[in-house]
Amino acid sequence: MREYEFSFEKLIAWQKSKDIVLLIYEVTDDFPNNEKYSLISQMRRSAISIPSNLAEGSSRKSKKDKLRYLQLSYGSLMELYNHCLIAADLHYLSQIDLERVRSLVHEVANIMNGLRKSYSNKETV
Repeated sequence: MREYEFSFEKLIAWQKSKDIVLLIYEVTDDFPNNEKYSLISQMRRSAISIPSNLAEGSSRKSKKDKLRYLQLSYGSLMELYNHCLIAADLHYLSQIDLERVRSLVHEVANIMNGLRKSYSNKETV
């Protein structure tokens, strides 16, 4: 079993959202060069934002702050999925790759919703 140095590394949501980052980097490698500073950049930025906000939020002491960063992360997850739908419509992202992304996005969204409920039900976090 892997040793974790920081608490956020134990979060399944963080682990799975990091998998999304790796997948997005993989699938955007084949996009046209003219998308380098637009769609590729937007997709990678929003993907990286997901685990980054989870990590930052885990370091916060108040429930309100933890929930705020979780919501930011969720927003980035939805932004990324939107970019993927557009990329598929433009035929930059294959249906197989879109389904790979969709599956991970769905899984992470469900985990985040559970985490949000867990944070919301605690008196102090």
